[in-house]
Amino acid sequence: MRAPVRITSERNRVLRQRVELEDAESLFVDVPEAFGGEGSAPDPHDYFAISLGGCKAITAQMYARRKDWPLEGVSVVVDRDERDERRGVYRFEVTMTFHGDLDEAQRARLEEISDKCPLHRLMTAATVEITTRQSG
Repeated sequence: MRAPVRITSERNRVLRQRVELEDAESLFVDVPEAFGGEGSAPDPHDYFAISLGGCKAITAQMYARRKDWPLEGVSVVVDRDERDERRGVYRFEVTMTFHGDLDEAQRARLEEISDKCPLHRLMTAATVEITTRQSG
């Protein structure tokens, strides 16, 4: 099991949170001023999209490395449609650009492989169970 993610309020009565991960620099989470935050960091929905896009890029890079393909990098744009979130539908449109001297078959395969990244599968096929409790 991985070390827990620790989240602590950054400043009294402000919504900004410090996120601490073992062996990584701290991250921050906030919400826009319109929702009572400072807008000083990505909000939780941003991290949802960041996780998906980052996972897809890393998965494609790992696959290309294993195949010894000339992938020099990946650019990902994640567009979100939150309009129906309250009705249980949250949409992502992911556009990926594969940089390097790749042929069309390789590019198509990298796109296909990116859909198998762990976060894509988690978001589309897994049952997620969440237990929330208070500590002493």
